[in-house]
Amino acid sequence: IAPSTGSAPKAGRTPPPTADRFDRSASIAWSWPTKGELVARFSANGANKGIDMGGAVGQTIRAAASGKVVYQGSGLRGYGRLIIIKHSADFLSAYAHCEAIYVKEGDVIKAGQKVADMGSTGTDRVKLHFEIRRRGTPVDPLEYLPKL
Repeated sequence: IAPSTGSAPKAGRTPPPTADRFDRSASIAWSWPTKGELVARFSANGANKGIDMGGAVGQTIRAAASGKVVYQGSGLRGYGRLIIIKHSADFLSAYAHCEAIYVKEGDVIKAGQKVADMGSTGTDRVKLHFEIRRRGTPVDPLEYLPKL
């Protein structure tokens, strides 16, 4: 009998799930960040890496899920005043064109908490540009948000 060159898994231990078999978004309870008309949809190959929702200056923007604020500022061109919230090792959400921001980097946020007011910073109309990113790649928020 030839000696084994690999090690066999120990009995009673299951290997950790792979990324293909396990999507951590199942543990995130997403909610709509604001109310308003959907004025632009996600475009995987186009310029829009999220959805745009129309509204009024000062309209409340809420965290779409619990997490931690990892960015707050206006340093990313085309996003105006922006908030980025990290929800898990895999998921972030972004809220762009804010008029006023009520959170700072490092803040732990609860789902539904007011984080900003809608505005038109860095764009031509009052709107919220909302993105969900999975492992850094933009995904269609409509696939994660509750159906209206």
